[in-house]
Amino acid sequence: MTKEEKHIVLKTENLTIGYSSKKEENIIASNINIELHKGELIGLIGANGIGKSTLLRTLTSVQSKLSGNIFINEKDLNTYTNLDLAKSLSLVLTESLPSKNFTVFELVALGRQPYTNWLGNLSESDIQIINKAIFQINIEDLKNKKCFELSDGQLQKVMIARALAQDTDLIILDEPTTHLDMYHKAYILKLLQQLAKDTKKTILFSSHEIDLAIQLCDKLVVMTEDNVVSDQPCNLISKGTFQNLFPKDLITFDENSGSFRVKK
Repeated sequence: MTKEEKHIVLKTENLTIGYSSKKEENIIASNINIELHKGELIGLIGANGIGKSTLLRTLTSVQSKLSGNIFINEKDLNTYTNLDLAKSLSLVLTESLPSKNFTVFELVALGRQPYTNWLGNLSESDIQIINKAIFQINIEDLKNKKCFELSDGQLQKVMIARALAQDTDLIILDEPTTHLDMYHKAYILKLLQQLAKDTKKTILFSSHEIDLAIQLCDKLVVMTEDNVVSDQPCNLISKGTFQNLFPKDLITFDENSGSFRVKK
């Protein structure tokens, strides 16, 4: 690795996530220590209900941490203003759009909001960045279409283009392949892999597509009931990490093929 590639974009130290009330704390996961580097594609995986979305919400300051520290580009997350954070981190959620009457260009242009003046006027530079994002995602033929005319797969590509137009070092996506068929799940994740390589942005996404994530990601963050670990997929396989991801009564992990199999 070069020195540039080793730059730490996101780091956590002894992070504990969960929910707190006046009466008690409900800890979802604790002692989370991860480092995500520039240009990496990182998959966050784990069983349903294990806390993946809670972790992503905490890393993006949508939800408060219980304890520990989070750093983006070596700066404590607590010290970021909303505007500074919007220039450092872009977020792609599975929630519905505020309006599907936007054209594709208009939706991608929303990524420039942290940089436009209070009227939201786009400069020539903004327009160039928007068009570049549309080109990078290969959706130029959709540019003038209304969002309600798009398929789920097309809309997901537009949302990724909006995150690219926001021009942040870190892009975080929550379940980007939800509602997509097998082909488009692979297409989106392959697209994210290529974007991380070409743009040197750090891309973290949560997913249930574990087999695809193992094949395509530079690094995986694996959440189980016992702990949260992060490493290259090959190292996680050799450590037997995936053997404990699900109950063994129905599925097992085949280390030779690097995939899960249903017991016969």
